[in-house]
Amino acid sequence: MTGNLYLVGYRGTGKSTVGRLLADALDRPFVDLDERIEADAGRNIAAIFVDEGEAGFRDRETAALRAAAGMNSIVATGGGVVLREENRRVLKSTGFVVWLQAPAAILWERIRADTLTAARRPNLTSGGLAEIVELLAVRERFYREVADAVVDAGAASPEAVTDAILNCIRSSPSD
Repeated sequence: MTGNLYLVGYRGTGKSTVGRLLADALDRPFVDLDERIEADAGRNIAAIFVDEGEAGFRDRETAALRAAAGMNSIVATGGGVVLREENRRVLKSTGFVVWLQAPAAILWERIRADTLTAARRPNLTSGGLAEIVELLAVRERFYREVADAVVDAGAASPEAVTDAILNCIRSSPSD
């Protein structure tokens, strides 16, 4: 596989955890776009949202995605990276994209349980599970548009998800 391996999907699907496992398995660098954005900004994403709004964060996200595009890395994206058409073009043109899916109820449980990440990310605004269902409905067509492969990350362990992705890569015609 040439180019980046991008992981897309909603918050809580395990993109960062699985990305690190894939980087080890494939002996490639790992890039977490959210961590890169925070490092570049000198503050966490929640603070970026407060200071610059979602538009400012999305501008930073696009810049970080462009910077990562030529790195031949495993890239864990933020859940909303697919919202911008420009980002979808970058994803499709510079690598293999895997959409990690999980049911909204599982995502809600994971998000509530992950207190470390929750402190760094903007809060869900309109009501937990209902908001996740709503945002998944909006984003699903974009995830589908960019995805070269779809992997169920709902009930599987991070190691099983990693194995499923490795199988997708091996069976991909672009390999």
